[in-house]
Amino acid sequence: MHPLRSAFSAAAIGLQVFLILLIVGLTSGILSDWRARAEGVGADIIVQPPNSSIFFSFSSAVIPQSQVARIEKLRGIDEVAPVVVVVDTTTLGVIYGIDYARFNGLSAGFTFVSGGAFTGPDDVIADDLAAQARKLSVGSNVSLMNRNFRVSGIVVHGKGARFFVPMETAQEIAGAAKRVSMIYVRSTGNTEAVRTELIRLLPGYRIRSMAEYMSLMTSSSLPELRPFLRSFVGLGVVISFLVVLLTMYTLVLERRREIGILKAIGASRLEICWLIVAEALMLVALGVVVGLAGADVVGGFHVHAFEEVAVHRAVEVLLHVAVRDPRSLGDLPGARHHVGLERVVGEDRVH
Repeated sequence: MHPLRSAFSAAAIGLQVFLILLIVGLTSGILSDWRARAEGVGADIIVQPPNSSIFFSFSSAVIPQSQVARIEKLRGIDEVAPVVVVVDTTTLGVIYGIDYARFNGLSAGFTFVSGGAFTGPDDVIADDLAAQARKLSVGSNVSLMNRNFRVSGIVVHGKGARFFVPMETAQEIAGAAKRVSMIYVRSTGNTEAVRTELIRLLPGYRIRSMAEYMSLMTSSSLPELRPFLRSFVGLGVVISFLVVLLTMYTLVLERRREIGILKAIGASRLEICWLIVAEALMLVALGVVVGLAGADVVGGFHVHAFEEVAVHRAVEVLLHVAVRDPRSLGDLPGARHHVGLERVVGEDRVH
């Protein structure tokens, strides 16, 4: 067995195993993280624009802020909190622009590790994971969306985003005056009745209960996601098969003399084939071990560490494309007009 060639073959197989485990693992992990953070907000219902994605970071600020007052008038409403979702182009992290009092009122409120609420338009609240990753403390400065902010407080993670800024500041940055990306609603108890009233009040909008959203944020509930994962796994298997096939072909070419000697001393074709197949299986086993070891090492890093680089966002884009279609990339932040938005805006003006 040629050591260098065998090492390259095992590494190629290991790379495919590693990539398959990485993509599948990140997909499942990020879906679980999204569910946990959305649930931690404390709302019962989520109101989104028409044709919007279940992934909040793809939500553009197109809902008129005046809808908040209309929703508040419905029976069974306890709290309404509009949110502007913006994306930091440097880290590709999701940032919430919030009305602090309303957003805090959806649940027991932020749990501050240090500091407190906003005191000015350039203040930002960071969760403990983001603060740890960036080595932030209360009073320190952080650059978000090409703008400098002062950290006014650090809170326990699990409230939807990693950073929170005043809603007016987010609207200014997004160029969406008096508009929001989505609206969180907490009912007084009868969630389905409130949801039904919201559907009547806002026809065409995406209105989901939090229970429904939680059920959607699983790979088993996204039928379009399964072909994506299967295609990726299938591609890895095909590439690995081709690597093994090329290795076996090279083995036969390099050992024609040895094969001739074995045949001369009475070895059967089956015995010679078994020797070649056994060597190939050893390479496959070694490659699988290398891939599993690599995935285990990467898995040792906390999932949130990926959010400071493009990996988290890249997987998010892949998930979004997988569960819709390539044209859905037009829903990325910055694409202000969805299909049907002009119709909804027109309806809002009538109201």
